[in-house]
Amino acid sequence: MIVFYFDNTFEGLLTSVFEAYARRTFPDVLLAEGSPLPLFHEEVFTVATDEAKAARVWRGLQKKLSPSALRAVAQCWLAEEPETPSLLFRYIRKAVDAPRSIETNFGDADVLAFSRMWKRVDWERLRLLQFVRFQKMADGTYFAAVEPEKNALPLVVNHFKDRFSGQRWLLYDVGRAYGYYYDLQEVRQVCFEDDSPDSPLSTGRLDDARMDKDERLYQSLWKAYFHSIAIKERRNPVKQRKDMPLRYWKYLTEKQ
Repeated sequence: MIVFYFDNTFEGLLTSVFEAYARRTFPDVLLAEGSPLPLFHEEVFTVATDEAKAARVWRGLQKKLSPSALRAVAQCWLAEEPETPSLLFRYIRKAVDAPRSIETNFGDADVLAFSRMWKRVDWERLRLLQFVRFQKMADGTYFAAVEPEKNALPLVVNHFKDRFSGQRWLLYDVGRAYGYYYDLQEVRQVCFEDDSPDSPLSTGRLDDARMDKDERLYQSLWKAYFHSIAIKERRNPVKQRKDMPLRYWKYLTEKQ
């Protein structure tokens, strides 16, 4: 068994593809640095991420895949599943080697698995668009906490920049401890050191000291509206949990 170690970045993945072709040695397993080795292995190669090499692989993929498939490759990386690096490596290799596009060859197990992984990430993207709830802070910034199963936050940033271009906002992934801040000019990725249990970055909720003076009223009005339009006879908790995963409920104003 041949093992490639890489730095667990997308550029590192693309560099791994480049090195495999350059060495004419293709890994059976692609592992993040620090991961335990399989019990039986023949060779271990550590990949040094190189942006130039990664760019060459990406340009090669542009000749083999449609723009939508290229976006899907980048999007699948955000799945953060144990199989993600190895699956993407195999998919990219097949795309490069095939004489024609493999995008719709769902008879291939890797192409089918790739498509399903992309759908899982894209579904999480859609949930973020549906279930983000902003709270207005005392300084006028709008804050929203999320905890998506997949690392889909980068996929929705442009939507919120376009949709809320006239207000400052902070979208924060509680589980991954990073977010995006829009200052009316540009969006920046941010991380904070405050991880105390009662911090909004941990709870996803603003306390009275951090909340705008009218925010509590607006939340009460939203809850009243939400309950007034609900039809008691048509309540279906099972379907509601299916359409709106429980992990989102603690950040939804109407569920507080």
